[in-house]
Amino acid sequence: MTKPIRLAVLLSGGGTTLENIFEHIETRDLPAEVALVVSSKPDAFGLERARRRGIDSAVVESAKFRKRNDVGCLIPDWESMSHELTNVILAAKPDLVCLAGFMCMYILPPELTGKVMNIHPALIPAFCGKGMYGHHVHEAVAAAGVKITGCTVHFVTNEYDAGPIILQKCCPVLFNDTPDEIAARVFEQECEAYPEAIRLFAEDRLEICGNRVRVTTLEKK
Repeated sequence: MTKPIRLAVLLSGGGTTLENIFEHIETRDLPAEVALVVSSKPDAFGLERARRRGIDSAVVESAKFRKRNDVGCLIPDWESMSHELTNVILAAKPDLVCLAGFMCMYILPPELTGKVMNIHPALIPAFCGKGMYGHHVHEAVAAAGVKITGCTVHFVTNEYDAGPIILQKCCPVLFNDTPDEIAARVFEQECEAYPEAIRLFAEDRLEICGNRVRVTTLEKK
């Protein structure tokens, strides 16, 4: 039996991905425990999901981290926010950090390299990068007329959606699909992909080789 790993989950909204992780833990097919939930918004329902299960939670509010650019406009101060996030996360001593609908740029400290995952609702490198998140992705997929889409679980780096890919799952895009219909089908794949990636990490079966990930067998370990 693999020893459960400690997770810190970062979110900004309803927490459906967090709920999926809880469900997989509760059915005993995911050797993990959620040690901390952190939200970038104080009213995110994901915080309530954590409270209902007695999970520690924290808010690092993105709206409080702003700076002026060269022309005097207020823009996000991701560096300052990331510093605060790191302090909160490391205090919980997680083995793995999972971004679960976290709508902020997290600049990773060296000690979390290879220990932060994200799930993206498309098949990277398609439909990804800055500004491509949530419903924007599914609208772009529908407009492009592609026949296949899906989701990607990857390690996080300090570049949007550019980290080493752990696994991908795909689903069809039908001719008359709306973005909402595509989103629902992709989410079904996400519900399987993220727990699978976390399980592989817990089993120490993920080897990062440059910008690629090798999934090893249990026998090798």
